[in-house]
Amino acid sequence: MESYLQDLFREIEIQSSLFDRDREVCQLHWGGGTPGFLTQRQSQQLMEKINQHFRLNRGGAGVYSIEIDPRVIEAGGVAQLRKLGFNSISIGVQDPNEKAPQAVNRVQRLEPTAKTINDARRHGFRSISVDLIYGLPQQSVADFAAILETIIDLGPDRIAIYNYAQLPHRFPPQRRIQAEQLPESGEKLAILQMAVDKLGAAGYEYFGMDHFARPDDELARARRDGSLRRNFQGYSTHAQCDSIGFGVSAISQVCDNFSQNAASLEDYHESLSQRRLPVTRGYQSDADDLLRREIIQGLLCHFRVDISAISNRWRINFANYFADELSRLAEMEQDGLVEVVGDEIIVNDAGRLLVRNICMVFDCYQQPGTSG
Repeated sequence: MESYLQDLFREIEIQSSLFDRDREVCQLHWGGGTPGFLTQRQSQQLMEKINQHFRLNRGGAGVYSIEIDPRVIEAGGVAQLRKLGFNSISIGVQDPNEKAPQAVNRVQRLEPTAKTINDARRHGFRSISVDLIYGLPQQSVADFAAILETIIDLGPDRIAIYNYAQLPHRFPPQRRIQAEQLPESGEKLAILQMAVDKLGAAGYEYFGMDHFARPDDELARARRDGSLRRNFQGYSTHAQCDSIGFGVSAISQVCDNFSQNAASLEDYHESLSQRRLPVTRGYQSDADDLLRREIIQGLLCHFRVDISAISNRWRINFANYFADELSRLAEMEQDGLVEVVGDEIIVNDAGRLLVRNICMVFDCYQQPGTSG
């Protein structure tokens, strides 16, 4: 970890020279699992390094979030994170029942999760989120319903439920899992529908893409006033900002250009040992990308697209430009997922569970019939 931190410090130093120090960091996010390996001393050093090279917001206006694993956080760790300036916390939870987690080698008791949530609330974190995974091996609708009841009782501000991805070519331990242990697609959809119903009854608003929040949460308010957007970290109120990624495989977005760091620790270290940015690939968006992004953002964040407004803003004939896409939407319309009414595309309640698939219609890089 010390070696990795030294590389991270070098990258922060190099990257910071490319940006004006007058620009304030509106959103800071430590994620990807790495924060769980940091000691309190190392966390302090990393925040000091960031503060040394970037202008952090100390007035509480920014959203400074961190992902943690409640099983490994040190005693007093939550209090220390608050002192460092974090005001939002995301807690990864697998399944308090042992059956499914043992299959993916992550047994997690309820007690540390509950303690972490209570500590975050006591120390003034303004947003507490719990991340769950459904579709784990041997998991049923009843199993996940029991998990949700437990989490609802803990009262987090946000809940995200992610579909378990079986990728043994990327994660070798998953090779122990047999295909017959995984729930069928119908069972997984039933789990998602149950979650929407149960969380809705508990007062959480459904955002689509498996995210829920209480009505007084800032994401819920942003959705009501039309400012909600989606970025690499999920739904956000700061998606219009440039995003600078640090660390192995991190992705950055500056204006409409994207870049990604080396995916291997060896390549990442090699670049930084030579004082070079570890960027291995990039992409510059064109007008068609930006047009499609605006449509997808509307579907993801607001479940509707104003065809007339898009046509006028981009000076296109929507029906001609997206003739193929509208044809594919017509098939979804027959299934009751969407409606094309007048000058609007509206995602119906049933379609909200499959909004990712609806968005894929407008993704020219996604081939029909594939998932991603």
